[in-house]
Amino acid sequence: MHDFPDLDRIAYKAERAASRRLAQAEGLSAEQALRRTLELAAGAAGLAVLVELRTGMLAAQAARDAARATAKAAAISRHDAQPTAWRAWFDGSAKPNPGRCGIGVRLEGPDGRVIELAQPAGHGNSSEAEYRALIALLELAVAHGAHALTIHGDSRVVIDDVTGPDLYAAPALAGYRARASALLASLSDVRLRWVPRHKNSGADALSQRALFSLDTDATISS
Repeated sequence: MHDFPDLDRIAYKAERAASRRLAQAEGLSAEQALRRTLELAAGAAGLAVLVELRTGMLAAQAARDAARATAKAAAISRHDAQPTAWRAWFDGSAKPNPGRCGIGVRLEGPDGRVIELAQPAGHGNSSEAEYRALIALLELAVAHGAHALTIHGDSRVVIDDVTGPDLYAAPALAGYRARASALLASLSDVRLRWVPRHKNSGADALSQRALFSLDTDATISS
């Protein structure tokens, strides 16, 4: 009989509970009961196959956790760096969600110039609106040569998606991520920083202005 010392580590919560009941019912030790429970779960494939499969799953999860921690540490490091010459804010709104989208962008240059954008952005959900706002901002940044740029946004979904590893990218947002990544590659020294909504009020007001223009147009046309 093979010895499997890590059965408790690979067992699911329900399996551990079932093994405790089995131990009480049949007078088995905790180890014996858990082994029998997992042998039943393994079926014809056998316990060794189950152990190998779940050990691999745990290792993969540990690798994902490590990658996420590394990405988070890198983001924090970028955020804590010295202020950049250019600064920008973006926001996107959908009304309802999903519904009509409006985007707002503010880009500030080292010479004091300010470029703002408030415009309708089609139809979609809030994450799509936020991504469209980021892309519009990046297009402005490329057009104005805004290298050494810190971008602020209040969408964790979009910022985590565009800065995180491919493993965690949202499939539904893949097209937006690809476009944003291509634009980011055209700029040097770009940092994306999440901020709470109250620190993104300027871009939010611009996106709401875009939605208001949609409401006004709808009222006039009706």
